[in-house]
Amino acid sequence: MSRKKVTILDIQKRKQKGVPITMLTTYDFTAAILVDRADIDIILVGDSLGMVMLGYSGTTQVTMDEMLHHCKAVARGASGALLVGDMPFMSYQADVAEAVRNAGRFLKEAGMDCVKLEGGRETAVSIQAIVQAGIPVMGHIGLTPQTVSQLGGFRIQGKTAVSAQSLLEDALALQEAGCFAVVLEAIPATVASHISQQLTIPTIGIGAGAGCDGQVLVYHDLLGLYDRLQPRFVKQYGALGEAITTAVQTYSEEVRSRTFPAKEHTYPMNEEEEAAFLAAVAER
Repeated sequence: MSRKKVTILDIQKRKQKGVPITMLTTYDFTAAILVDRADIDIILVGDSLGMVMLGYSGTTQVTMDEMLHHCKAVARGASGALLVGDMPFMSYQADVAEAVRNAGRFLKEAGMDCVKLEGGRETAVSIQAIVQAGIPVMGHIGLTPQTVSQLGGFRIQGKTAVSAQSLLEDALALQEAGCFAVVLEAIPATVASHISQQLTIPTIGIGAGAGCDGQVLVYHDLLGLYDRLQPRFVKQYGALGEAITTAVQTYSEEVRSRTFPAKEHTYPMNEEEEAAFLAAVAER
């Protein structure tokens, strides 16, 4: 059953009414169907797919073509959630006009409703230009994976009074530039809560405490499907990775013992046709 399409206006109304926003990062058609059935508000096709789906060591290797490929798959599977495409590294940093063109591809080619950019005040000019082109933008500050080497690794941000104030200024700059929402990643709960109170646009937290207007996790982390990186803020709601490994091992054992396929997994012949076939074979 199809559900009513979630819009940016719906997301903004949730903040106004104090209704928590749900967001999940998903990368493929089947997962998008399942997540959409669960009534999630927002699906983000994140560039973390580079690590989770493609086996890269980080997100900076992900290309526009790879992002668009996965966004198209998710768009075919989800009909109700608001769809956000993550702009990959160097698709918006070097040139404002290029940033606008690349952002437009996420909507025109890949079926996304909006895009997400990492960075604070330094990205405000590009964000403003993208918004002026009619493309909604979600911001992302705090721990920004595309610049993780510059940040000194996957570390919590905003731990000092000075850095926390800087994050608040970044958030206000993104709001001023036209972002409809902003992701706060790996930020002390007190800081994230204060930023959320200061903004009129929704905040989506990941490792930023319960004071944000919404929360986001990665589908594979939530389900226990990816264990190479396990941040403190991840809660596993399932252990499907173990279940999948067990199922595959059982399949392998049954094939080797010839207990699969059993009779119920095969296609029978009409008895007369089977007899005729066996007779013909015997005459050869």
